[in-house]
Formats: sequence, structure tokens, C-alpha cells
Amino acid sequence: MTVASKIEEAGFTPASRIAAIGVSKILQIGARASAMKKDGLPVIILGAGEPDFDTPDNVKEAAKAAIDRGETKYTALDGTPDLKRAIAEKFRRENNVDYALDEVTVATGAKQILFNAFMATIDPGDEVIIPTPYWTSYSDIVEICGGVPVLIPCDAEAGFRLKADQLEKAITPKTRWVLLNSPSNPSGAAYSEADYRPLIDVLLKHPHVWLMVDDMYEHIVYDGFQFVTPVAIEPRLKSRTLTINGVSKAYAMTGWRIGYAGGPKALIKAMAVIQSQATSCPSSVSQAASVEALNGPQDFLKDRQASFKQRRDLVVSALNAIPGLACRTPEGAFYTFSGCAGVIGKTTPKGKRIEADSDFTDYLLEDAHVAVVPGSAFGLSPFFRISYATSEAELTEALKRIADACAKLA
Repeated sequence: MTVASKIEEAGFTPASRIAAIGVSKILQIGARASAMKKDGLPVIILGAGEPDFDTPDNVKEAAKAAIDRGETKYTALDGTPDLKRAIAEKFRRENNVDYALDEVTVATGAKQILFNAFMATIDPGDEVIIPTPYWTSYSDIVEICGGVPVLIPCDAEAGFRLKADQLEKAITPKTRWVLLNSPSNPSGAAYSEADYRPLIDVLLKHPHVWLMVDDMYEHIVYDGFQFVTPVAIEPRLKSRTLTINGVSKAYAMTGWRIGYAGGPKALIKAMAVIQSQATSCPSSVSQAASVEALNGPQDFLKDRQASFKQRRDLVVSALNAIPGLACRTPEGAFYTFSGCAGVIGKTTPKGKRIEADSDFTDYLLEDAHVAVVPGSAFGLSPFFRISYATSEAELTEALKRIADACAKLA
């Protein structure tokens, strides 16, 4: 049931812009699993996109110091000068891209960056090309802003990556943006320079199309993969690219709610107009903490990356050992996106036929007490996503339960 239909039951008619949009499937599954745990069931939740590490101590200390200094008032609308300088230096140091301070924006999480950008640029009917599988909020935000999501399926054989011929075919006179996410939520797939180059060449032929890149999982890559952002590859795209990032994943600061982006001055200014009428400035204390996150020691990132890799290898190996499942090894992030075509059509011990990946994930939750998210929630079936941002002990137990549940299928 969508939010709109629930509201209508209470006698209120919502705006048409949210009529077809519901609460995230990820949040629905998490709420259901949490309720089961509260009832005493031993549910293991592998749905949350949240690192299980703590925010680094130096970052927490910086926040406390900011409070003690009285930095608890409104700040500049879209980021303090100190944070914008830290972000600009981060882009230079890590990405080899130069942004002036008026080309940088800060918001209450990367989701607000996305919303601000689309709200500031999309007119009714404008199209946004989004490769699938994709983070569910992308298309919902586009629709709320009056745009049309153009979803392009990218299967496991293609590495869950958009190809140049797909992009070329999808572009129309109404195309406003192409949105790319590397490493990806939910697939963990990442674009190397060689993967990006053909897409960049297509975009260079279509100057009316802008590029939005979500680099949130930049620091979580494996096996020597070299992260790169498109503007560093092709500076000619800088004048029509918004490069999005944040502190949530790398620095385990999800609750601090700070996202940021670099882009053309005119776009950043237009996004500030939207933010001024929505949230105004982000939290002053969170901004002070983020300055320390970006400017402070970065050595811990390697240790956390190694820990995530160990968990990735555990999960991929265990999933591929289960008949009916097939899991590609992701280049980054902390998710696996496993195919489950081999269990579609089978029957559960209770006699229910598994017709789709959502039936399979429902079965895992009900029978094995393991919460995962169906691929249909991310625009590509039949798959399911596991977040391995949890302990190896929990992962081992969850994978054993999944294997046992699959073995019970007839």
C-alpha cells in the first residue's frame, strides 16, 4: 500500500506527485524484520546500507569541540566556508578535480543533494536516464520533481554497468540528465576509466545532456580497483556534471546527515534556492565534524576496506555454493546482488510457489529469519541484495540459514 492510499483512507487526498510513490521497500522490510525481532524471533537483518563501524573518535571530538565553542547556530545556507574548503581540497587531493567554493554545495545528506539538483533543473516531462539496478530513491525523486525516469536494464553479464550503445539509444531531445553510481548500491559494480570512456564519448556528442555521478562509496573498493570520477577523465564534461559524495559511508557518519557536491556555479546557485525553502543550512555541529573527517587522518579507511573485503569474499563464496543462486563478485560498496533464477518456480515446505524474487525474499524472512531485499525493489529481477555491513559471525549464520532454506525447496 502506498503512502497516498493510506492517507486517502483517512479522508485526505494527497498531491498527485506522490500518488504512485510508496515508502522504500528496504525500509518496509527493515520495519517488518525489526518487529519480528521484537517478538522474540532470531532475525538477522542484512538489508541496511549502513556501516557497522563507529564514527572515528577524532571526528566525534571535533563535534564536541564545536559545541563547546558555541557553534550551534545557523550557518551559511549551503555549507560553512571551512567545510567548503575541506571539500574542495578533498576533490583536488583525491580526485584531481578543481572546484571553487561557489562550485561546492553541502546539504542534509546526499539524498537532499539529489533532490535539490532535480528540483532545480527538471521541467515536467524531462527525462533522466538511470541504469538498473539502481538505488530506489533515484527514480522516486525524479518523479516527485515532475521528471520521467528512463530505466535501462544492465544485467550481470554486463557487470551491471551501462554500455555506450544503450546510452546512445536512450537519449532523446527530452533527456536532461544521466545518473551514474559507482561503486553501486545495490550491485557493488564500479566503473573503471575504461568503462567510463565510451559513455563519456556518447555524452560529448549530446551537449544538452547533463551528467550526475554518485560517488558515495568511493573509498570502499577492492582487489586494486582504481576509483575514478568522470570529470577527472574528461574535463570537458565539468561544465555539465554534478559530482556527488558525502561522509556517510566512508566515515560511518550516516546519522550526521552531511552530503556534498561539486558542479557548475549556476547549478549550485539554483540548488541553493531550493535548499533555502526546504531545510536551509545543514547541522552546524555535523558540518564541523565533517571538516575533521575530510581533513583528518585517512589511514583507517584501508583497515575498514580490508574488513569489508573479507566479508565480501565470505558472502560471495557461500552464495555461489548454494544451488540455484549465482553471485557476481562486486568491485566495491558493501553489497552483493545475487541472481536467484534457479529457485524461481520451486515450492516452499508450506506449499507456496516462488514466482518472483520478492517471493523468495519473503520466504527467507519467514522461514530462515533472514531479511534481504528483492532485486525488484532496485529495478532488476530475479536478484536479491545482501548488505554485508555486519559481523562475520552474523553473516556466517545467515548464509547457513539461506543454504538450508534453499535446500528445503521442492
